[in-house]
Amino acid sequence: MTEWMNHILQILDGSDTKDDDLTSLLLFGKNLFEQKPWLSEDEWVNQIILECLANINAENPNWTYHASKLFMEHLYYKASQTRGYLFKNKYGNFLELIVRLTKDGIYSRELLNKYTKDDIHLFESYIDPTKDELFTYIGIRTLADRYLATDHKKRVFELPQERWMIIAMHLMQNEPIKNRIQLVRDAYWALSNLYMTVATPTLSNAGKNYGQLSSCFIDTVDDSLQAIFDSHSDIANLSKNGGGIGVYLGKIRSRGSAIKGFSGASSGVLPWMKQLNNIAVSVDQLGQRKGAICVYLDVWHKDITAFLDSKLNNGDERLRTHDLFHGVCLPDLFMEQVEARENWYLFDPHEVRQTLGFSLEDYYDEQKGNGSFRERYWECVNHPTLTKTSIPAIELMKRIMKSQLESGGPFMFYRDEVNRKNPNKHQGMIYSSNLCTEIMQNQSPTTMISQYTEDGKIMIEKQSGDFVVCNLSSIHLAKAVKDDVLEKLIPIQVRMLDNVIDLNTIPVLQAQLTNKKYRAIGLGTFGWHHLLALEKISWESEEAIEYADKLYEKIAFLTIKASMLLAQEKGAYELFHGSDWENGSYFDARGYFNSESSHPWLRLFQDIQKFGIRNGYLMAVAPNSSTSLIAGSSASIDPIFQKFYSEEKKDYKIPVTAPDLNAETTWYYKSAYFIDQHWSIRQNKARQRHIDQSISFNLYVQNNVQAKELLDLHLHAWKAGLKTSYYLRSTSTTLEDCDSCSS
Repeated sequence: MTEWMNHILQILDGSDTKDDDLTSLLLFGKNLFEQKPWLSEDEWVNQIILECLANINAENPNWTYHASKLFMEHLYYKASQTRGYLFKNKYGNFLELIVRLTKDGIYSRELLNKYTKDDIHLFESYIDPTKDELFTYIGIRTLADRYLATDHKKRVFELPQERWMIIAMHLMQNEPIKNRIQLVRDAYWALSNLYMTVATPTLSNAGKNYGQLSSCFIDTVDDSLQAIFDSHSDIANLSKNGGGIGVYLGKIRSRGSAIKGFSGASSGVLPWMKQLNNIAVSVDQLGQRKGAICVYLDVWHKDITAFLDSKLNNGDERLRTHDLFHGVCLPDLFMEQVEARENWYLFDPHEVRQTLGFSLEDYYDEQKGNGSFRERYWECVNHPTLTKTSIPAIELMKRIMKSQLESGGPFMFYRDEVNRKNPNKHQGMIYSSNLCTEIMQNQSPTTMISQYTEDGKIMIEKQSGDFVVCNLSSIHLAKAVKDDVLEKLIPIQVRMLDNVIDLNTIPVLQAQLTNKKYRAIGLGTFGWHHLLALEKISWESEEAIEYADKLYEKIAFLTIKASMLLAQEKGAYELFHGSDWENGSYFDARGYFNSESSHPWLRLFQDIQKFGIRNGYLMAVAPNSSTSLIAGSSASIDPIFQKFYSEEKKDYKIPVTAPDLNAETTWYYKSAYFIDQHWSIRQNKARQRHIDQSISFNLYVQNNVQAKELLDLHLHAWKAGLKTSYYLRSTSTTLEDCDSCSS
């Protein structure tokens, strides 16, 4: 038996803990070696880890920490072999790690350029290996498999606390030298305690010599052949670098529309969707997974029925785009027509532009039930020569719901509410959302001005549009709220996100320009159900709704204040003047000036008028399923699926329990599929009031849901002022009775 194997047995001895679980593992490990002495070190420890995993269930959730500890010891050993230090030290020399991986082209040379050797030695002293004990097995396995830096042979080099420190160093590298050391320490504190997570691209690429840091992008495609192919090229470049893409197609003319005056020449949006589908499949994300693209179309567009059918499993495969995600843009008027069982009319956007001189998609209702969109829409309906197709609104809604039950989408984008609550409406329009429906930012297409030759070079001149960039990070509610650290955490988090904007290298120039112009960030949350369980609050209760309202108001206040203080230090975003932030209508529309806490809000507004605000968009709640697994909590604002399940990875399954599952919390972990979704909508209504962008909000139904029940959910979500809804998740079979509802 090797020295390292003996080390593992000493850990399992548990003499100082008197842990029966560890005692049984000790016996298992000894017997395994005696019975199978030919096993390699890797095989031997993996067998012990598998024994831990086999014991994980709803009654014994803590076995995940035993498995995690063993896996972590295995990582320490692997790193010590490749880096040349004693494995019992757990972590090796930090400076040597940075020098080695910089030489190998893994780390960015900026780490050594920006920080001195003394700085790096100081950062090494801040690294706390005991923080590795916070990981569950699924958490550390996900982090190790997907995010820790290796060499080109995939050998273990970087360890978890070093990844947190590298991220902190990278994001704070351009801060003033007098503050930088403390800011790096603060960022490491936030990350290592799992009080927050950064978005997947930042988690993976920060400090490295490749990749970009932003999560998602949104492109608006103009109605010309050149614009369409330019957009496809931009989307391919972003997909190659690991970005998720939202694409608004509503400006493209419909099937049968005229081209250069020849009627019936256009093939509509479907062929371009097929091209995007091919991009998603063929241009993968750094070899790890295929590209992720979501296309959006207006519900009044003539191609909407073909668009909705494109995800169905039956029919003409030439008209199917199975690898795309879909979203439909819904004005208030459509939902009113659905409820009233009235007709709806479909138009060709090109013909509307040619005949009436305006673009219907450029309008929205400025007030609930009244505004410029419905005026323009009825103008189109009543025009004597404009071609239109009539369809009962409820029938179109049925097609939407049918597609949702079969494929989970389309996602719902309530465009009027989105634009009414847009803090930068003075500068543009929001047509659609991103891949995960939480980003709401101004959009416009990039257009060609001219192209010419000069000195043997081809010169292309374009007018840059607003190409949306999302820079995301999330608060771990169950840890940060319970440890009462929001006041310290959020300013650090906002600064980290703001620094992503300046450090990022985006391969699409108009995205770089938009990123700097709005300086948009998306601070979100995860672990909501986890927090409710710890606080012993039932999901389906008025108490949960009130708690969501108060908590997210606090998060909003701290986030906006942090951005204001950054503006005081570094300057406001360039489009601040004329925004709803400056004129106060952002705060007035949310009732902050009339609430019990109006005094702090009024004081903050006065400071914003004086100093501005650093970021034009601030808050968005992403799905963050991967990062919430790493942090050992529940995803986003979603209820859990089950108290115990197996997380399926590419080559293996890992048993997982609800976070902090015990005899007390178990009664507050009701499965999403047994929760009355109207309670979730009411929670989200309370939460949405405080979030300037949107929320990745899933609806959960059982497979036998009635059409009327599903329609009622969508109508409730729209009337509640939700901006979007994400997946409709339904069960494949009838569920057994919910054990949280039984005694």
